[in-house]
Amino acid sequence: MTMKFGFGQPLRRKEDDPLLRGAGRYIADVGPEKPLHAVVVRSPHAHARFRIINLARVREMPGLRLVLTASDISTLGPLPTPGVLPDVDIKVPNYPILVEDIVRHVGDAVAFVVAESVDAAKDAAEALEIDWQTLPHVIGAVAALKPGAAKVWDDRPENLAFETKAGDAQATKEVFARAAHIVELTIVNQRLVTNYLDTRGVVAEYDGERYSLTLSSQGSHIIRNIIGGAVMNLPPDKMRVVTPDVGGGFGTKLFPYREYALAAVAAERVRHPVKWICDRTEHFLGDSHGRDNISTARLAVDDKGRFLAVELDIIADMGAYLSCYAPYIPWLGLGMATGPYDIPVAYARLRAAYTNTVPVDAYRGAGRPEASYLIERVVDAVAHDLNIAPDVLRRKNLIKPKALPYKTPTGKVYDSGDFAGTLGRAQELIEWDGFNKRAMQSKRAGRLRGIGIATYVEACGNNGPETANLTLDPDGGVTLLIGSQSTGQGHATSYAQLIAERLDLPPERVRVIQGDTDRIKSGAGTGGSSSIPVGGVSVDRATKKLAEQIKQIAADALEAATGDLEIVDGSVRIAGTDRVISFVDLAAHPMASTDKLRAEEEFSVEPPTYPNGTHIAEVEVDPDTGATHIMRYVVVDDFGATLNPLLLEGQVHGGAVQGIGQALMEDTVYDSSTGQLLSASLMDYAMPRAHHAPDFVFETRNVPCKTNPLGVKGAGEAGAIGSCPAIMNAIIDALWRSHRVRHIDMPATPRRIWEAINTAQKSPIC
Repeated sequence: MTMKFGFGQPLRRKEDDPLLRGAGRYIADVGPEKPLHAVVVRSPHAHARFRIINLARVREMPGLRLVLTASDISTLGPLPTPGVLPDVDIKVPNYPILVEDIVRHVGDAVAFVVAESVDAAKDAAEALEIDWQTLPHVIGAVAALKPGAAKVWDDRPENLAFETKAGDAQATKEVFARAAHIVELTIVNQRLVTNYLDTRGVVAEYDGERYSLTLSSQGSHIIRNIIGGAVMNLPPDKMRVVTPDVGGGFGTKLFPYREYALAAVAAERVRHPVKWICDRTEHFLGDSHGRDNISTARLAVDDKGRFLAVELDIIADMGAYLSCYAPYIPWLGLGMATGPYDIPVAYARLRAAYTNTVPVDAYRGAGRPEASYLIERVVDAVAHDLNIAPDVLRRKNLIKPKALPYKTPTGKVYDSGDFAGTLGRAQELIEWDGFNKRAMQSKRAGRLRGIGIATYVEACGNNGPETANLTLDPDGGVTLLIGSQSTGQGHATSYAQLIAERLDLPPERVRVIQGDTDRIKSGAGTGGSSSIPVGGVSVDRATKKLAEQIKQIAADALEAATGDLEIVDGSVRIAGTDRVISFVDLAAHPMASTDKLRAEEEFSVEPPTYPNGTHIAEVEVDPDTGATHIMRYVVVDDFGATLNPLLLEGQVHGGAVQGIGQALMEDTVYDSSTGQLLSASLMDYAMPRAHHAPDFVFETRNVPCKTNPLGVKGAGEAGAIGSCPAIMNAIIDALWRSHRVRHIDMPATPRRIWEAINTAQKSPIC
């Protein structure tokens, strides 16, 4: 029986009404009456030795309650880097909560000022006299790895953070030696700033025995375990972390940050609540950035257009420190180097470099967008160089369904999918065969038209373990406690649907509690598209268990066998009769012990899920201005199974727009001569707006996942993985058709496109 509110139903989000009415409770809205306010004093230099001169005088300023410097928090440990790599020896540099003597990027934290108002705190921060002695700096990973480059860390030769490899170097070399064609392409996957809606913040309280932190995060338990455990050396019961509403996270709010520990220490010292809210420029200077790879791909091809081997050389910019999961991110991409293609042999080399910039960490997709972009761009380069249609080339080389499960040369095992099937359906939806006619119409209007494909596969949906704790309440509703954290995905709705599948309850009778380490004993947080593949399985299993326990109570109440009972409309009845007992009455039944009314299940999975699909973008380029307009955009995805079509489509739209932003406009720009971040505000950093989003056409062509009990594959990051290569391949297709422009890098700004066209016009191909 299909439940009205159950799995697969297009249920509208129950979270939205209070948010749309301004009743949301974000971190800036939270706090006790009259908290103290804090600001962070940050370095204006990329690399400098410093000392604070007038600290004693500043501490006497009116309204000032506390100034913390490195010497005041000497008992705190550094921010750790748990995301190290298997079998790779990484010497992790000290990432201090406050820098003691040498700053290593603009925005590095040197002091924490607490006062009775934000203005008083800012006045004190500005009054600090700091003697800065600038040191040589280096911007850009390639520059950092060159001999003689300025050292970020004195004991790191040539600024190398680590190096690792994957695949078979010798076999790859042998295949390249006999290949009919070798196509090479170097691409830049530029640095990005997350720019979620509500910036980070923290309200810290201390009652004499334990700390309470309220903050904007993607997982309260992660913050408690790292800030409380690793940094402050506290047992878990000495810190409570609560996360209210969160307006976007995209990976960046998963990590611990300096301000959380500083606010906790400050609250203890002054015995008063302390509140710190990040402003937008601080977000640019202090929160981890994303992407920032420079990569070269070489693809060996036979005389029939079949891929034989791929060789990759990837250089990843880590920034000045190793952020929480930073080393792990490009390594994740390394594992997905061959994409959905049947490439028998591969070899990839990854080098990570320190630079005098903000640290880099996971950002929506975390390594997989970088991998997909690299392989999809070089596949289009092969198509252009060998004069093969890009769809024909892909179809010839995509892994066939009969080859699944398929083990890639980097060790990934794809369990399910039909890669050519999503491509074919996407071509139907975008009316691929009519493109040439549309291109002629654009040409007559003075425009260049291009069409671009991205066929992608990613690995995700295996972050865990996650525990679901479910209770039947006296009012007949259900309360779910779970350690994942919604940052806008709609967990309260999607988890309610899984519960409805077995308990047939409307969503308003399901209460979902997240983000409180006192109420929820454990949690992996939300990251890696795992909330439904992992948390959802936990919820489903806990609900099944609770349903069985409810039937046992009902069997006694109705004097029937459990096998004769069915759950309908939040009640239990004897099938085929009108004898029924409501959940309210069940909760009050003498047999309804606490154990019978509660169910808990944990789920953890080792292999990832492999969502995949095809994005096709069709664009027009104005050759006079370089402006790009997205005319059509089609997505066909395989997510294994669809829990809620509305929520799923919203996730794909959001991810795709983030990819469009990277492809067309977003860019984090440092001045190499000064080390200054030139794009440190929304006046200087372009973001996509509503008019940049096309009218998406979205479908699923699901093949159930064989390694997930629900059959689902992670979906939250997929839109950001397929969009960049689809848009860039479309733009370059337009430029290739008209001017034989083979490559430009993201962001494809009007100026960059215009310059490419003008350069090509000055150097006509004979």
